[in-house]
Amino acid sequence: MRLIDADGSQAGIMSPREALFRAEEAGLDLVEVSPTAKPPVCRIMDYGKYRYEVSKKQQEAKKKQTVVEVKEIKLRPKTEKHDLDFKLKNIKKFLQQNNRVKVTLRFRGREIVYADTIGLDVLKKLAEDLAEDAAILQPPRMEGRQMTMLVGPK
Repeated sequence: MRLIDADGSQAGIMSPREALFRAEEAGLDLVEVSPTAKPPVCRIMDYGKYRYEVSKKQQEAKKKQTVVEVKEIKLRPKTEKHDLDFKLKNIKKFLQQNNRVKVTLRFRGREIVYADTIGLDVLKKLAEDLAEDAAILQPPRMEGRQMTMLVGPK
């Protein structure tokens, strides 16, 4: 096997027994780095310290990543103007927090007949009101008995 010392220099090709002896002599671990190479590559290192450093790097990466949530606002085709304004205010608040918003328009019973007219008008009006604050990521489309539209921050 090919051996790499603790300082990163190549120690050469030697038997596993001799490599293990060198690692014990240094008070460190013998770690197989590349088992598929010809000959296999092993390294003398402090494995506990290595695992600790890897976990710290993962934690740092996790801190820096941003999670984009999808918030949902549910409406009905006959929702009154004041209620729509209130929901619009909530959508703008979610967009300021860099979240995406899924606007769902649910149809009950015979309301489904008006999906192409009233339902589409409600979502288009909402999109016009949000034009300066948001980008339409997914235009209105029917999914069963509900119409959805996905909005994201600009």
